[in-house]
Amino acid sequence: QVQLVESGGGLVQPGGSLRLSCVASGSIVSINVMGWYRQAPGQERELVGDITSGGSTNYGNSVKGRFTISRDNAKNAVFLQMNSLKPEDTAVYYCNAQWGRRNAFSSWGQGTQVTVSS
Repeated sequence: QVQLVESGGGLVQPGGSLRLSCVASGSIVSINVMGWYRQAPGQERELVGDITSGGSTNYGNSVKGRFTISRDNAKNAVFLQMNSLKPEDTAVYYCNAQWGRRNAFSSWGQGTQVTVSS
């Protein structure tokens, strides 16, 4: 099993920046995709961005141009640099890892709160 631990959330003013980190531990296998999702109160969980082991990235439309996802394969870590934050970015952010054939296996972190408010 793969455990994911997120860090870096907090309170930031509109227009500010935050950097989230997530490190995988446990029975580490070759993780194909690592990514970030978020869930605001009363809303469904949505993709923020993900990145393959080869470095290909994919972003949700609402964060394109503001957020950047990166990955350190050697450390089994994924990062999310969030710039130009808006109040609507307020949510719990979850780290996700997928591995196995056709990404059949998945694990989630416990989530970290990001609040954008003046």
